Amino acid sequence: MKKLTPTWTRWLALACIGCLSACSSAPEKPKPAPLPSVSGALSVQKVWSNAVGPVNRPLMVSVHGQQVALASSQGQLALLDAQTGRDVWRLSLGTPIQAGVGGDGQRFAVVTQNNELVAVESGKVVWRQTLPALSYTPPLVAGARVFVLTGDRAVSAFDGATGQKLWTQQRPGDLLLLRQAGLLTSFGDSLLVGWGGRLASLNPLTGAVRWETLIGSTRGTNEVERLVDLVVGASRQGQTLCVRAFQSAVSCLDANRGNTLWTRPAQGHEGLDGDENFIFGTESDSKVVAWQRQGGQPAWTQDALRFRGLSAPLVLGRSLVLGDDQGLLHFLARQDGQPLQRLSTDGSAIVGKPVVAGQTLVVVTRTGGVFGFRPE
Repeated sequence: MKKLTPTWTRWLALACIGCLSACSSAPEKPKPAPLPSVSGALSVQKVWSNAVGPVNRPLMVSVHGQQVALASSQGQLALLDAQTGRDVWRLSLGTPIQAGVGGDGQRFAVVTQNNELVAVESGKVVWRQTLPALSYTPPLVAGARVFVLTGDRAVSAFDGATGQKLWTQQRPGDLLLLRQAGLLTSFGDSLLVGWGGRLASLNPLTGAVRWETLIGSTRGTNEVERLVDLVVGASRQGQTLCVRAFQSAVSCLDANRGNTLWTRPAQGHEGLDGDENFIFGTESDSKVVAWQRQGGQPAWTQDALRFRGLSAPLVLGRSLVLGDDQGLLHFLARQDGQPLQRLSTDGSAIVGKPVVAGQTLVVVTRTGGVFGFRPE
């Protein structure tokens, strides 16, 4: 296996990329425009709040029916009832968490900052496995297995009950690593993984590669501009899967065969969501863009929230929900992007994509606040 041996220059470049903020020599962040007025055409109520502890980097929230699993950077792992906001169980791992949470409703998994894969059931640790490299991507728990994508472009499968490693598949390539969650998801009987700028379909039983498709290519001459990776957050409708390549492109393809249907240039770093008509995403300047699912032509653009540090979007009813770095939730009309409603949380940044469990919208903030909202 080829080891990760980055130079100091690369580590410096990745440090800038990982936090998606400027290094000391970069220009100051632009000031956000005044908040737009909202129509009030959508009524949403806050119904509960909880806390999980500070979240220094986006950790995925795993939804299973009426329950949501979430984690703090300091090592708290909790399963909440989304109807009431109360704990089903809570566990302290005693070590910081680097990536997670992945789960199937019974078994949950995270990766610690010590490169340890930890599996949990019913609020108890059932096994641990040391990984050979860094991982920023939540484990995928599916088919009685736990799948992990590490920074050396390796995908590994572990037996969900025992933690025994079953196989590893790796794609050699550029060692530049995006310090945020990559793409690792299931589709039918396939495992889909982002390998740099490529989307690959693997046999989940053996790790054998079924197909690879190029989504995003490197550009520019410096280390940051040459980095390309597929980011977590894909939109699926039927056999069509739409994905984002970091600061490069948005693309839709046939997930059975790997055929590219369309690709459009895009400068965002957050994942996508969509419905039967549109694909939605946020650009790095917080401009919100809708593309037509058929053909990829731009449908509408909303720039009234620029420079507000928007999260990945969530399709919810007739609205599109996004969090920002001041703890605000924005509800835009799916059809044209017009502001419908705006709600506050605790004033700290909303981290990660909002999720919906049952009838409840759940968001997590950087200080560890967990909030449940319910549209009326």
